[in-house]
Amino acid sequence: MESGCCCWLVALPAVDGRQYVYRVYAPPDALPADLFWDAWHCHDESAFPRAWDLFDAALIRRVG
Repeated sequence: MESGCCCWLVALPAVDGRQYVYRVYAPPDALPADLFWDAWHCHDESAFPRAWDLFDAALIRRVG
């Protein structure tokens, strides 16, 4: 982890009814939209069912 970064958890709801949670390392003042898109693109490149690309449906929490 880079100096000055912190950990964020981003939960994305998917079409299968589940939520997929991603850990995103970013500065404490990171924009929520940037955190969302980082997690969404990571999910989109996986083999999991498609996540909804709705920002308002995501849960974003800073850890620590």
